[in-house]
Amino acid sequence: MSTFLLEVVTPERKVYAEDVDMIVVKGVSGELGILPNHIPLVTPLKIAPVTIKRGKANDLIAVNGGFMEVRKDKVVILAESAELPEHIDVDRARAAKDRAENRLNMAKKDEIDFRRAELALQRAMNRLDTLQKK
Repeated sequence: MSTFLLEVVTPERKVYAEDVDMIVVKGVSGELGILPNHIPLVTPLKIAPVTIKRGKANDLIAVNGGFMEVRKDKVVILAESAELPEHIDVDRARAAKDRAENRLNMAKKDEIDFRRAELALQRAMNRLDTLQKK
């Protein structure tokens, strides 16, 4: 079976670079499965785990928004932030979730604070979902 190179890059570092069989991402238009030799594509990504299939193994990465560029033999995910499950601090993610929920309850009148709190909650839930699925 053929593979392709997947790179997950953030502004700070390269989080992941491996040959993979398939990836599943959540784009703004829905869920996408990418196999080798997929047509070229660029799409914005939602805050959601990326599923990586390598042989019989499934890996997950918590990707917090960004873009995916699909080329014939390579996929690059340019993420605002991304974390492998083993690098996620559960206590920190739970504390961030609690803070975001409290801010959401207090910021209902202020649209900017509400949106920031909503995004913070999505990022925290993404980390916790990634750990739970792993």
